[in-house]
Amino acid sequence: MKTDDLIRAMTADHSGSAASLERRFATMIVPGWLLALALFALTLGPRPDFASAVGDARFVFKFVVTLLLALCSALLVWRLARPGARMSLQAAALATVPAVLLLGVLMELIAVPRPLWAARLVGQNAVVCLMSIPLFALPMLIAALLALRAGAPVMPGVTGAVAGLFAGALGAAIYAAHCPDDSPLFIAAWYSIAIALVAAVGAAAGRWVLRW
Repeated sequence: MKTDDLIRAMTADHSGSAASLERRFATMIVPGWLLALALFALTLGPRPDFASAVGDARFVFKFVVTLLLALCSALLVWRLARPGARMSLQAAALATVPAVLLLGVLMELIAVPRPLWAARLVGQNAVVCLMSIPLFALPMLIAALLALRAGAPVMPGVTGAVAGLFAGALGAAIYAAHCPDDSPLFIAAWYSIAIALVAAVGAAAGRWVLRW
């Protein structure tokens, strides 16, 4: 059987399960998300000035970027779990996330004097950021990979990596409620590294968990 014929056959075989893939994904993510919130409450908790920080555009921007990444990653990973599904639109949507982040960085460079750039980039909690985001993301990554087993991804490593982007983005959104570093420069550096670590773990795990 040719590869194209095999993909079409797999698509037909999984048509019923694929229709409920998003539902299964959401159902399994909720417990992972609740566990991540519990870990957050036990370890860090929200920053003391959370209520007043909501009025700060830089603080809000952290959630805009992380939640946008989570949404776009979810849309793409659902397509990756379906053999032969087109995903150009979802991939293009995901590509908008670094563009939004870059725009925020450029606005920060314009608004902040050059001597303060390094301080905003390094921040106060880089190590905490690198440790916390993967910790909060882990329950959601496990849940996402288990949910995606209902599909039939032809690129399990890539699918696992995108699932890692999704989980890392949600983990970053949770951590952002504690993080005192609101500069887009800090987000572009340290949040990106932490989320990339989760994506790398997802890629490695996906090659094993999602293979068929």
